[in-house]
Amino acid sequence: MKISVTILAKNSSETIGPVLESLKDFSEVLLIDTGSSDRTKEIANQFSNVRIIDLPFQGFGNTHNIASQLASNDWILSIDSDEIVTPELSNEILHCQLDPKNVYVLNRQNYFNGKWMKGCSGWYPDPIVRLYHRESTQFNNADVHEKVLSDHLGKVRLKGDLIHTPYLSIESLLAKMQLYSTLFAKQNKSKTSSLGKALLHAFSAFMKNYFFKRGFLGGKEGFIISLYNAHVTYYKYLKLAYPELLKAPQKPFQE
Repeated sequence: MKISVTILAKNSSETIGPVLESLKDFSEVLLIDTGSSDRTKEIANQFSNVRIIDLPFQGFGNTHNIASQLASNDWILSIDSDEIVTPELSNEILHCQLDPKNVYVLNRQNYFNGKWMKGCSGWYPDPIVRLYHRESTQFNNADVHEKVLSDHLGKVRLKGDLIHTPYLSIESLLAKMQLYSTLFAKQNKSKTSSLGKALLHAFSAFMKNYFFKRGFLGGKEGFIISLYNAHVTYYKYLKLAYPELLKAPQKPFQE
């Protein structure tokens, strides 16, 4: 079964090498670069099965769909630029009897500061649909938190895991907080919010992650991730409440 791997990347030089190395057994890897200014494309060019296409970012969902249409094969394995396919998962996918009536669910092992984070909301097993037939389905058009449309299809859960390192530093953590909260506010602009809602949602997010999802078992990393999720939630609803602050920066006060 021929499978095309699609990856969206921008300034991913710190992670893209091991990711592409883990995909060396796939005949085609389509790297959609949305404006890198680092060594991402230089590193990708070292892999003979990688094809690089430069495209402007059009929201995660839409850009994923463009990538799938540009692929040579109908079966699409969608991988993030910070996700490594384990040898077990690679072998399982390449030898699986794929059915277009199904989508295939992968588990992700999420790491932070070198620690496998099993607690916190969505950090493990974090099942996610990533393998699908492009004539059967596609991603939704969400700007952020996009997903493959699969309600009309069967779901097959694979045994192998993806190794995911979403945050290599505090700087990258803050950058994603800024990006995701802004995309959320723009995507949900028809909804209403307020400062009070932002605070309430943030408090609920921390309680859910740290206590109910057992983030406290992750030590300081679990606390940082729980607090991060609360901050992302706070800024999502704050930006939703004050969309005018998403526009051009305000002029500084002058007497």
